Amino acid sequence: MSAHSALAEAGYRAYTRDKTTLFFTFAFPLLFLIVFGLIFNGQTVEESGRPYISYIAPGVLSWGVANAAVFGVGFVLMQWRRDDILRLIRMTPTPLGAVLGSRYVLALGIGLVQAVVFVAVALLPALGLTVESGWPLGLPVLVLGITAFLALGAIVGSFTTTPEAVAAVANCLMVPMAFLSGSFYPLDAMPSWMETFSWVLPLRHLNDGLSAALTDSGDSGDILLACGGLVAFALVFGAIAFRTFRWSDRS
Repeated sequence: MSAHSALAEAGYRAYTRDKTTLFFTFAFPLLFLIVFGLIFNGQTVEESGRPYISYIAPGVLSWGVANAAVFGVGFVLMQWRRDDILRLIRMTPTPLGAVLGSRYVLALGIGLVQAVVFVAVALLPALGLTVESGWPLGLPVLVLGITAFLALGAIVGSFTTTPEAVAAVANCLMVPMAFLSGSFYPLDAMPSWMETFSWVLPLRHLNDGLSAALTDSGDSGDILLACGGLVAFALVFGAIAFRTFRWSDRS
């Protein structure tokens, strides 16, 4: 078994044994979906005339997947470094790419399962989401989004030394970004400056790409634009993550 496979398997076993984290990773976004979906059931956005569920479902899905990627790798890298696990791994021939790659495979698996469960719930008659035929185009958007936010989480995990610090930094990044990117509220109804500012946030691109693919709110050009934005963020965050990665808290 390669180092990459061994680390991926160890990460999977640790993740599935942590029932609390497992539950909230899937339940938290679904809770938002159900609450918002029932509150705005049958209503439309005044500016566009589109059903609210068409905005809410892709937006909350994007936020949930991004949140899981950032928190998942951030906590693990901080804990592994604090417990000297990374220092021990460094004494072996295991390269840094295998460490981060194993977390990437795990994050992709979690994100894809999250998306399937989330969309299945959103399709229930009580919520009323209608998925368009172009939904497969959402898969590359989802993969690129997970990649970008995993890299962001790796940066968070490199600069923090306690679980409380990971939670504080990640929440400071993800909660404002969710509102400014239109995850919980349509950007059409926001001030124009906020809509313009949202373009510098990776979650805006993930929202737009998934929304265009799942609910036909845009065309293939919008999905390509979203993919391009996520690739750019993934490259920038990935370069910073490799640059700032630390094997140990010891100086």
